[in-house]
Amino acid sequence: MRNFPLSRGTVAGLIKGYVAVSAAVYTETFNGMLGNSATNLLLLLALGIPTACIVVMYFVRPCTPSLDEDNSTEHSHFMYTQISSVVLGVYLMVATILGDTLNLSQAVTYLLFGIMILLLLAPLAIPIKMTLYPNKQTKEKPNTLVPSYSTDSLSGADPENSEPLLGSAAATLATGTNESDDSTDLDVLLAEGEGAVNLKKKRGPRRGDDFTFLEALVKADFWLLFIVYFCGVGTGVTVLNNLAQVGMSVGANDTTILLCLFGFCNFVGRILGGSISEYFVRSRMLPRPFWMMCTQIIMVVTFLLFATGLHSLIYVSTTLLGICYGVQFAVMIPTVSELFGLKDFGLMYNFMLLVNPLGAFFFSALLAGYIYDKEAARQHPGVLEPSNCYGPDCFRVTFYVCAIVCCCGTLVSVLFIARIKPVYQMLYASGSFRHPRSQQQLH
Repeated sequence: MRNFPLSRGTVAGLIKGYVAVSAAVYTETFNGMLGNSATNLLLLLALGIPTACIVVMYFVRPCTPSLDEDNSTEHSHFMYTQISSVVLGVYLMVATILGDTLNLSQAVTYLLFGIMILLLLAPLAIPIKMTLYPNKQTKEKPNTLVPSYSTDSLSGADPENSEPLLGSAAATLATGTNESDDSTDLDVLLAEGEGAVNLKKKRGPRRGDDFTFLEALVKADFWLLFIVYFCGVGTGVTVLNNLAQVGMSVGANDTTILLCLFGFCNFVGRILGGSISEYFVRSRMLPRPFWMMCTQIIMVVTFLLFATGLHSLIYVSTTLLGICYGVQFAVMIPTVSELFGLKDFGLMYNFMLLVNPLGAFFFSALLAGYIYDKEAARQHPGVLEPSNCYGPDCFRVTFYVCAIVCCCGTLVSVLFIARIKPVYQMLYASGSFRHPRSQQQLH
């Protein structure tokens, strides 16, 4: 978020997209390099992955972001990375299906693994090209507005000491986030002029400023985003955790293809969610959670399709749910950074991720697990612990509940979007991200 402040949605979609295909990468690694050995897989996860993280962590560090919103070089780099990631996702889906349906020789398996490694390393072409052919740095033009993306800046300067007191307030009043905020600031300014209050102590951060975690916790918008995200991801993770059983209950015995389809569509949803939300927030100042609302409407229909229990609809339903589920992740991340800043962004982001275990506990363990076991016991009377359940009744009630939850999430998102629309109009009035306190910072 700090290194690419003008492309937050695109960055979030790419990073979460690669997370979505990581399971398929490990599967190909297990089949290719590890020879289907569970012991080797555990050694890779316990030793190999941490070693790789330690080796590359030096290269993941803050750098000076590009402030040129028309930087064609950066746009082309993002486009190249997105294309290479999509090629990787398609390749992994095809390779997984081939490995599941055909009896591939060891040589072919190694070949598929080698191609995957090349596709994974494809984005490295960008830093190599930038190192070999560096661009000449252009001097900044005078009187250019430079956004302050975070008070927790890379330079480490203290904003309270470096920012003029009344200048900051005047700039904030000039942005016109909403009338109530303006009138409040005006009253505080008048009172401060009469010696009644200290403006710096009285005024807290507003949406779009940098919040501490505790300051964000008492804001209604923070919890509205949490609820919307919980409704989308909490229900989606329920299907993900039980997708193999859902497929078997409707007669789709080859659950590997089903899981592969969900993983690929989840990846596509994350890439599209980041890119599309980035485009419309720049061109139309459309709040990013609008796309969470749209996808949750689609999820309502998808859960109803799942509830029918028809084998012919299982693949269509899985495709739609995977895409909608992925969009939730790609939209939530930049939304948190835009509304509450980057000061405690990591803490806020990980707090939002609590919806994954919470949704899995309430909807998957308590609801879906209980109904599945109850229906399995009804189908196998006399069996102490029946393992399998067949038919639409195994998950029908679960899908109905998930559809209702997504309906509630859609209604909450309407309220949430209405509340934050003025904030996005302020932040993206110039076509790209601008911090509300940066309008009078001239170089």
